[in-house]
Amino acid sequence: MHPLFRFPSALIAALFATFLACSTVSAGEVAPAGNPLAILHTTMGDIQLELFADKAPISTGNFINYANSGFYNGTIFHRVIGNFMIQGGGFTADMKQKPAAPPITNEADNGLSNTRGTVAMARTNDPQSATAQFFINVQDNTNLDYKNNSGAAGWGYAVFGKVTGGMDVVDQIRVVETKSVSSFSDVPVVPVVIESVEIIKPAQD
Repeated sequence: MHPLFRFPSALIAALFATFLACSTVSAGEVAPAGNPLAILHTTMGDIQLELFADKAPISTGNFINYANSGFYNGTIFHRVIGNFMIQGGGFTADMKQKPAAPPITNEADNGLSNTRGTVAMARTNDPQSATAQFFINVQDNTNLDYKNNSGAAGWGYAVFGKVTGGMDVVDQIRVVETKSVSSFSDVPVVPVVIESVEIIKPAQD
């Protein structure tokens, strides 16, 4: 397991400012003022996300860095539970885990809730272990929200975005047939591949 790592707030701000200066808006897409968009281009269709840079700057910056580096290209939704969530961003289609950067700070205490359509950082039982993997809630999972910082369950899972387009694609993914692969459960029989992730600059006032 990677050692715990917390990004200094000044570094996050600098990285995000660099992103805003360098990103471009794709034709036909409009980003909400202040927050970037991400488009997950998957083998089952596109999923558009608004990333909450205002309330989850560390998680948002982390996701953007992975996306812009091409890390997510060719990863899959490797854990699909139809009445819970779909999780991806860490494994290839042959169930090989990609080496990720050090963990980031858990931002679950940002006031955002794990409601249907929100996107949150996946982690292990260690509250401060999130790296590249994320999940999309397919129903209200408020039991995953921050309660306190006294333990793994209390910390919850940090929401950093929401689906703003392509929820029908999410709902198609949530009902795919799954199987067990080695020690993994709920793996889609036919891989649902994230072909690429496109980041779109916020609209300027």
